[in-house]
Amino acid sequence: MTRRRFETRAIHDGQDPDPTTGAVVPPIYQTSTFQQSAPAEHKGYEYARTGNPTRTALEACLASLEEGQFGLAFASGMAAITATAYLLSPGDHAVLPDDVYGGTYRLFVRVLERYGIASSFVDMTDLTRVEAALTPKTRMVLTETPTNPYLKILDIAAISELAHARDALVVVDNTFASPYFQRPLSLGADLVVHSTTKYLGGHSDVVGGAVVINSKDIYQTLKFYQNAAGAVPSPFDCWLVLRGVRTLGIRMDRHAANAIAVAESLRDNPAVTRVFYPGFPEHPGHDIARKQMSGFGGMVSFVVRGGLESARRVASSTKIFILGESLGGVESLLDHPASMTHASLAGSSLQVDGGLIRLSVGIEHVHDLVDDLHQALAKVR
Repeated sequence: MTRRRFETRAIHDGQDPDPTTGAVVPPIYQTSTFQQSAPAEHKGYEYARTGNPTRTALEACLASLEEGQFGLAFASGMAAITATAYLLSPGDHAVLPDDVYGGTYRLFVRVLERYGIASSFVDMTDLTRVEAALTPKTRMVLTETPTNPYLKILDIAAISELAHARDALVVVDNTFASPYFQRPLSLGADLVVHSTTKYLGGHSDVVGGAVVINSKDIYQTLKFYQNAAGAVPSPFDCWLVLRGVRTLGIRMDRHAANAIAVAESLRDNPAVTRVFYPGFPEHPGHDIARKQMSGFGGMVSFVVRGGLESARRVASSTKIFILGESLGGVESLLDHPASMTHASLAGSSLQVDGGLIRLSVGIEHVHDLVDDLHQALAKVR
């Protein structure tokens, strides 16, 4: 039988009808503990921090969508990234992009450095810089692609080859692309992380994270940490993400179609000095994106003429785009990274341009979205 396609797996994998009742939608096993037949004997589940059938369904589905062997669900995207950091030891070194989510930067600089884990931030679009940053102590290369917030495209296969030559693990944050548009494990990555809060959940009503891997040894290590540290999602949160995943394919198609139209309209606005979108042929890394992605996603960033104050004026003037952190929901969101999601980078060499605005383009009617942005940009003097 032909391998089932992505959209089919999103609806069925890990989600067989309930064998007891025939329920088509996986039940929410809202329980903290499970009956055991005898001390130290149980039917696969014992305590909900360790495992829960609803969480198992989500983990199986996400592993399938990323074409991996094992999935693990966490309470947030940062909990998932923190779990991967547990693979490092004092004295180890990690390499990350110079254009990285502020929360990831904060974790590695303000938390992990206290425990003897060093990190370097480099422009990963330049492979010579990646190679130069690798040291005998480098044990992890953590990437995002597209990056947050400049949407840089990083060559997963080439970076993986460089890292593996130094016995370093490659972790790819695939939140922006989603497994619908990009599957890093097939390109050589060792681990994929997600904020399931974003496109996988898709409705801005749940916070969660996930890690998908192929290595059984790494899976068992992270499974131990998942239980020991306890940053797990509730059964209801897992159910919400599973519900969102079922429509991921059709939502991502609409997000991407709207995003390219929005990006093209911004290029023609005199209040905009630069637009970042991987779907543009002139976007740095466009050819790599075409090779490793099947679509360019729903994220668009642009720089407003006049810098910080102009960007803040625009950010406060939209009527459909909602000013707020996060992304990937059906509604369109607008973020001013320098004062919101990437404020932790202020004063560092990675500080974000104050004139930059990041858009999570939703699935509303695209003409309404374009009109909304242009009426807000008209306030730029």
